[in-house]
Amino acid sequence: MITYSTNMMGPVSMEWYRKRGLTEIVREVLKESETIYPKGLGPGDVWEREVVTTYYAGGRIDIRGVPGDEYWNGWYEYSVAPMHGEDWDALGDYLWDLTTEELLSYNELIEQFETHYGKKIRWAE
Repeated sequence: MITYSTNMMGPVSMEWYRKRGLTEIVREVLKESETIYPKGLGPGDVWEREVVTTYYAGGRIDIRGVPGDEYWNGWYEYSVAPMHGEDWDALGDYLWDLTTEELLSYNELIEQFETHYGKKIRWAE
């Protein structure tokens, strides 16, 4: 049987998120009850940091158990562009339970997933 799984490889750069307007500055007054403080800060200080507002993930779909000489040791993969993090998680859950006798194409996998998921993948701009 052929199995499928996601392998997240990014994006991991804050710059990728910044370019797409997916970050914001958060300010927090540090409490005395904190056990660890950012370098140079302590209780009562304002900690300002940039955070991601909407996560995305991309990478590849790893495929195992593919018969034939054209696949390295029965392994194959499809590249996957970044998509909304919730969609990535749902795709991973879907593929975890998916086994097939024949190798599904990338488009077949995505179409079947979207049908199962009940909505279209939100791809990154």
